[in-house]
Amino acid sequence: MARQTRQRILDCSLAMFNAQGEPNVTTNHIADELEISPGNLYYHFRNKDDIIEQLFGRYEERIDAALAAPAGRLPGLEDVWLQLHLVFECVWDYRFLYRDLVDILSRNRRLRLRFARILRRGDEQAHAVMRGLSQAGIMRASRAELDAAATNVLVIATFWMNYAAARGDKDEQASIRAGIVQVMMLLAPFLRDAERVHLNTLTSAYLD
Repeated sequence: MARQTRQRILDCSLAMFNAQGEPNVTTNHIADELEISPGNLYYHFRNKDDIIEQLFGRYEERIDAALAAPAGRLPGLEDVWLQLHLVFECVWDYRFLYRDLVDILSRNRRLRLRFARILRRGDEQAHAVMRGLSQAGIMRASRAELDAAATNVLVIATFWMNYAAARGDKDEQASIRAGIVQVMMLLAPFLRDAERVHLNTLTSAYLD
């Protein structure tokens, strides 16, 4: 029962943070939404930052899995596409972390260090994918171009949903699709002719 209550608090908090913004939600609001007493909530979590840390742990586990590279082979365009799907869906499900990122990280040094680790891992993975595409003969680019493309992929994938929200996009699924296509199109100038045609076919079918 205690485990179920703890899980309900986390699920409810995530939904409320995403819908209303983390700064606008208090532990009393969460308790009211769940129809439990504040004391019951504090039995499971010390404060709101404790809830955020637990949610961050769930996010961290999921984003780590999304960033995993194909095992034992070089990546292809479909691998990049799938990985972007997993990353964008994770960012959307935990979008409050990104929307309120500066505020959350400014008051929690542990989360600041953990998020920096995620960005470092994302940077390493983006560079590894660019090098893998080059080694597989899918991309033609200099080392500097590969490094720049990797950084651009990471920045857009990390902050696309913030951009979409600031722009006023209401359809989250359409925003995710547009973000994935935007990232994939960063690769287009460096692709060999056959892969470039393949990418254009993929994006056309995806956006229809």
